[in-house]
Amino acid sequence: MAANFWTSSHYKHLLDQEDVDMVNALDKEKGITLEDFKLIKMNMTNYILKLAQQVKVRQRVVATAVTYMRRVYTKKSMAEYDPRLVAPTCLYLASKAEESTVQARLLVFYIKKLYADEKYRYEIKDILEMEMKILEALNYYLVVYHPYRSLSPLLQDAGLNDLNMTQLTWGLVNDTYKMDLILVHPPHLIALACIYIASVLRDKDTTAWFEELRVDMNVVSVPRYF
Repeated sequence: MAANFWTSSHYKHLLDQEDVDMVNALDKEKGITLEDFKLIKMNMTNYILKLAQQVKVRQRVVATAVTYMRRVYTKKSMAEYDPRLVAPTCLYLASKAEESTVQARLLVFYIKKLYADEKYRYEIKDILEMEMKILEALNYYLVVYHPYRSLSPLLQDAGLNDLNMTQLTWGLVNDTYKMDLILVHPPHLIALACIYIASVLRDKDTTAWFEELRVDMNVVSVPRYF
């Protein structure tokens, strides 16, 4: 992994929201709207989470898998890259990238256990073939920095590192992966936004702390995303 976020491939490949919300021409031809596009990605995020719970991998692996899946669809169409295959393949790839390798056969086993629909029934060879396509779509850039890394030191610095606030902010960070925030914003800003929301929900005054950090509150308080 790069020494820090600002020198990483993750930083260099941050996108504008308009680029993330661009529906591929092939998908438009199939009648997929922007609302459909977002909903499919959210459903696939939940699919990845369900599989991850079955194979028992860390939340970081889930977050990386979801990031890969969302990155893929900034470049490729859902018509060509079936989300029902991309989702488990991204989990498979993320498990290797995060050094928590899950066997493809185990994913296939749980896919068949969870879904009776034949459209989900892919085999090991399908996952391995899609893995190569996803690697190419990602240009082999697999480094992902997550908000979790910044969360604990920021909470401690703010004096908010009690169990209740830690659990709440962690849960809020998990929820951000239902959207495309990780493709658009630096992870520490996502962490700060979650701390801000948690402090409002728990009636904690963090105004002075945010001012001391010299954070632009117009960036941190992003209610349109939550």
